Amino acid sequence: MSLLFNDFASWQAHCAQTGEALWQPVLTYEMEQKGRSEEEIWDGLQRAYDVMRDAVRTGLSEDMTSRSGMIKNGAKKVAASPVTVLSPEFKMLVTRALGAKEVNSCMGRVVAAPTAGASGILPGILTTTQELHKLDDRIILEGLLVAAGVALIIEQNASLAGAVGGCQAETGSAAAMGAGAIVYCLGGSVEQAFAAVAITIQCMLGLVCDPVAGLVEVPCVVRNASAAAIAFSSAQIAIAGVDPVIPVDQCVQALGEVGESMETRYKETALGGLANTPRARQIEQKVLVQDIQILPDQPEA
Repeated sequence: MSLLFNDFASWQAHCAQTGEALWQPVLTYEMEQKGRSEEEIWDGLQRAYDVMRDAVRTGLSEDMTSRSGMIKNGAKKVAASPVTVLSPEFKMLVTRALGAKEVNSCMGRVVAAPTAGASGILPGILTTTQELHKLDDRIILEGLLVAAGVALIIEQNASLAGAVGGCQAETGSAAAMGAGAIVYCLGGSVEQAFAAVAITIQCMLGLVCDPVAGLVEVPCVVRNASAAAIAFSSAQIAIAGVDPVIPVDQCVQALGEVGESMETRYKETALGGLANTPRARQIEQKVLVQDIQILPDQPEA
């Protein structure tokens, strides 16, 4: 198969007809696309998940100060905050998503899932889900395959890139991937998993991409945390049997439509939104100046 499926309806119909779990056709697709054995695919997934876990640990244990100075150990500050707004579990999710994304902003090693700008979302979601529900790595790796299938369909019918569809396409897609994976990992039905994807997209629709100074730091890091939270809430709503009303494929179409109509200044260009505030412009000038390398005078030829 050259493509996995064109839409979620086809994926759901395939699973209903064959009795396969959601992850199984994605595994077949990966084997065919990459020309690798099943064992090699599982090994690759394990390596990716190990890097995700390492990013979470790094973000919560090492110095996470970015070169621009905009990122300054935010995850550790949230983890250590004496004032608790969230439940311990919710706080765990937020700090892990923040920490993993801060590793990216500080030039550390991450998994782009689906992009580096959204690299804190799946690590925060999957490690927290695993710990809360005492799940084996194998279930989480199957969830990663489900997430990959979600991303492939969104990519075909909308976009995964902030430069194409705004932040809704980047953190929104990552959150949708995570929501579907959560429902799968907790034993939800195919219908419920896709409902979680639909609800997540509905919640993220219209979010612009407006990185301050053109760096994937502000507001990207905190959006990773909020996107992880939306994924959890969407998964809870869906697994309870709440109908998203608008089918998931139509939600993806709406994602694409909004992305196409979004002005260029809201698509990773740093020309609008938060990137165009007075404070952001001051930061931009500071970053540009410190990045300029003053070369010594060269002798005349």
